[in-house]
Amino acid sequence: MSKYKIAWLPGDGIGVDVMEAARIVLDKIALDAEYVQGDIGWEFWKTEANPLPDRTIKLLKETDCALFGAITSKPKEEAEEALIPQLQGRGHIYSSPIVRLRQEFNLRTNLRPCKAYPGNPLNYRDDIDLVVFRENTEDLYSGVEFYPVPGYLRTVLDETHPKMKRFEGVANEDMAISLRIITRKAARNIIRDAFDYAEMHNYKSVTIVEKPNVIRETSGLMVREARKIAEEFSGIELWETNIDAMCMWLVKNPQNYSLLVTSNMFGDIVSDLAAQLVGGLGFACSGNIGDDYAVFEPTHGSAPKYAGQYKVNPVATLLSVKMMLDWLGEIEKATMLEDAIASVIKEGKVRTYDMGGTSSTLEMASAIADKI
Repeated sequence: MSKYKIAWLPGDGIGVDVMEAARIVLDKIALDAEYVQGDIGWEFWKTEANPLPDRTIKLLKETDCALFGAITSKPKEEAEEALIPQLQGRGHIYSSPIVRLRQEFNLRTNLRPCKAYPGNPLNYRDDIDLVVFRENTEDLYSGVEFYPVPGYLRTVLDETHPKMKRFEGVANEDMAISLRIITRKAARNIIRDAFDYAEMHNYKSVTIVEKPNVIRETSGLMVREARKIAEEFSGIELWETNIDAMCMWLVKNPQNYSLLVTSNMFGDIVSDLAAQLVGGLGFACSGNIGDDYAVFEPTHGSAPKYAGQYKVNPVATLLSVKMMLDWLGEIEKATMLEDAIASVIKEGKVRTYDMGGTSSTLEMASAIADKI
């Protein structure tokens, strides 16, 4: 019997390609694990109106963690048109399976390291080592949205908030509303996770990235909780900045920052910016981490036009594997893998097209495996 049972979720498009690359490395590293294939993605939406079938949820509950490739998501109307004829017109609404996974398993912390490995021609600078902590279950991504706006909701809003006056005369069917929901518990959890990580890894500062001067209540709650928690960590400074200024300063002086913590949508934005500073989405790994389960994934999409061509960079996926190994407590294997990745990047002999080379997805994975 294997030591670990890992849900294997290739998903769509290039997700299949990069997960094949992951197996090359995992087999070389000899992780004592059973990999259990799970159904997830666009094909299951089209044929079952559910991109995350209940059988996959059940499978995940029987595993230690999951490794995930990529997912295709499309707007509401396009998703409806993609359904097989017998499922169309029956009120099915597409929702992102990865967002549902985060909520279903309370994977409250999205951890996104963005590190510049020397020798990468795509590095903005070689001295960047950023970690983004993104709250993973709330904010505008909680999915509490209305279109058209129900009459009772419009009445309540008109009666309770004076700023609704500027929308007087706008018909309910001409308005859409998405709610930004931040709870104190979720704010405290993500901020404490960030400070704990900073203390464990000897970071000297944590930067809370929000917009409390405009989004006063929700961002204000995040910042207030950050100040309270910071008082418990005497050796770590709390820096505060607005999301727009943070984007500017990351381009200007990224080396001045180390650990950023923020809410869901701002975290999505700032982590992609940070990823581009260290080579782009081909190097952007992430972990969706809860109290007793985790899903690890590259942050890129499914890139359907490249599916099956084995053209894309697998490093983001392999760094996600490294994060998974860390989470499982396989620190030595995680270190070996990261050292191998760094070595191949520094040598520059094997490079995928995004790095200016001609090597395939699997050739890059094999080169890394050879270094282990």
